[in-house]
Amino acid sequence: MGSPNNRPTRIFSSHHHNTPPCTRSHQIGALLLVASTFFLTRLFDHPFSTCPPSSLNHDHTSQNVVHFSDGGYLSWPQMGYGTHLSLKIYVYEEDEIDGLKELLRGREGKISADACVKGQWGTQVKIHRLLLQSRFRTRKKGEANLFFVPAYAKCVRMMGGLNDKEINHTYVKALSQMPYFRRSGGRDHIFVFPSGAGAHLFRSWATYINRSIILSPEGDRTDKKDTSSFNTWKDIIIPGNVEDGMTKRGAAMAQPLPLSKRKYLANYLGRAQGKVGRLKLIELAKQYPDKS
Repeated sequence: MGSPNNRPTRIFSSHHHNTPPCTRSHQIGALLLVASTFFLTRLFDHPFSTCPPSSLNHDHTSQNVVHFSDGGYLSWPQMGYGTHLSLKIYVYEEDEIDGLKELLRGREGKISADACVKGQWGTQVKIHRLLLQSRFRTRKKGEANLFFVPAYAKCVRMMGGLNDKEINHTYVKALSQMPYFRRSGGRDHIFVFPSGAGAHLFRSWATYINRSIILSPEGDRTDKKDTSSFNTWKDIIIPGNVEDGMTKRGAAMAQPLPLSKRKYLANYLGRAQGKVGRLKLIELAKQYPDKS
């Protein structure tokens, strides 16, 4: 048995060299290199112009300004996407995919879009109509960046047009006919689920559209399911529908008090469902009809 002092000899390569120590001069040099790289990068990122554009420029005729019908405008950032948004959205037609008509009008085709545009779930109709009229819409699938799948499934279900089993079967049938959906695994396809149930309205959502973009007003809701269908990395929270008569300019359905004069403000959208808070709000609204 060898002595503790008889340690095995290390074998080094013939090309081994001692690593020089890292001195303060090396550290300062590294910092200067990082700083100079940063400033040079910033310099080349900006155009060489004697008159750089001012962030305070309010020229509303510029190409980087989006105008709205009510007179407002939104400045589009120069950096990032540039002065305009190049986006093409394809909206599936109800007749081109077998099953879409049922998801829009029910098994007998008797449910109208005008009936579905009212109430809590009207966003499913309004978003569809907006995209049909949008300047970003394209009729060529090959040039589309995104695909919108129209369906009024929540409304159709509530009006007896389809039951849960039929909704699930019809979604699966429709998706099976979409080659562009299969091409991307559904990542570039958009679905609207305008109620607290979210995508759970489509029972097989986790199998078929778990990678798709879901628009829903209640992302934190599981609706008595084990998991939420909402994914913060890809899905988008949208406002619940508000009746047009409450928001349009001119004569409106109601003239609510301004927020500055309200001590408390509460509301809900949907049915009372026997919930204490909602029933209390209904009672208060009846007691003070001029305050609601």
